[in-house]
Amino acid sequence: MDAADAVRRGVVVGLAALALLLPVAAGRQPADPADAGLVESSPRFADIDAGAASDDVRHVADWVADTHDNAGAPFFVVDKKAARLYAFAADARLLASAPVLLGAAHGDHSVAGIGDRPMEQIRPDERTTPAGRFLAQRGRNTLGEDVVWVDYAAAVSMHRVRTTRPEELRLHRLATASSDDNRISYGCINVPVVFYETYLGAHNAMNGAVVYVLPERDSAQQVFGSYDVAAVHGLRDGRHSTEKGNTYVLRHHARPEQAVREGLGQRPAGHTDSWLATVRR
Repeated sequence: MDAADAVRRGVVVGLAALALLLPVAAGRQPADPADAGLVESSPRFADIDAGAASDDVRHVADWVADTHDNAGAPFFVVDKKAARLYAFAADARLLASAPVLLGAAHGDHSVAGIGDRPMEQIRPDERTTPAGRFLAQRGRNTLGEDVVWVDYAAAVSMHRVRTTRPEELRLHRLATASSDDNRISYGCINVPVVFYETYLGAHNAMNGAVVYVLPERDSAQQVFGSYDVAAVHGLRDGRHSTEKGNTYVLRHHARPEQAVREGLGQRPAGHTDSWLATVRR
C-alpha cells in the first residue's frame, strides 16, 4: 500500500476479468484430489531449479501445474515468510524471483473496510498483506503510475518500490540478505523496479494473471485446498490433505452489481465516472 501521503486514491483503468466476480477461495475445502477428479494419470510439476525456492513455493507451484489452477495464465507466488516474489510462465516454468517489501504487520487477513480508510487511520497492527488466491488487475494511480492490483477492495497492490520517505530505507531493506527487515509497508507488495518493469510492467498482459500469496500463520492446504503432487501420484511417501476444515473466504461477491460498485468488475456501460480506490503504500 505504498504512495505519497498526498495520494489517497487510485484510478482503475482497463476492464477487470469477469472471473473477478467469483470467490477467491470461497467454499473450497481441502479434499481428496483423486475423488475430485483433479489428478491426471501423469503428474505435472513446476519447472524450478533445485534450491531456487522454499518448500511452500514448490508445493503451491507444483499443485498449480498439476491442476492447471492458473487456467493457462501466468502466475506469481508471494512467499511472505521469505519476503520474496516468484514469477512463473503459464506452463509453471519459473522465470525469476526477487525480494519484496510487505505489510509491516504479520497476519493473513485484511481488516474489513480497510480499503476505504485514510492511511492515517490504519493502525500498525492492521498493516497486513493478505494471503489467498487473487486475480491481478492492472490499474493507475492519480500520479499516472501503473500498479497491479492484488486485492482491490483492500487496496493492496504490487508496485515499484517507493523511496519518498528516505528514513524508511526501503532500497536498503531490499538489498539485505535477511528478510527480517522487509516488513515496512501498509500492506502493498513493493517490487524492485527492474523486476517490476520486466515481469509486471505495462507490456505484460497482467489482467487475468493469478497471484498466490502464501500464508505465514496457516498452511497452504488450508488457504488453497492444495495437495502434495508427488505423494498423490505415489512417487513418495506422504499424505495429501484430506482435512474437512473450511478454507479462507477472502473475497466473495454473490451479486455482480456489488463487485461493480466496489470497482472489482467491469464498469457499467455508459458510465464515465472514475472508479477510485485507496492506494496503500
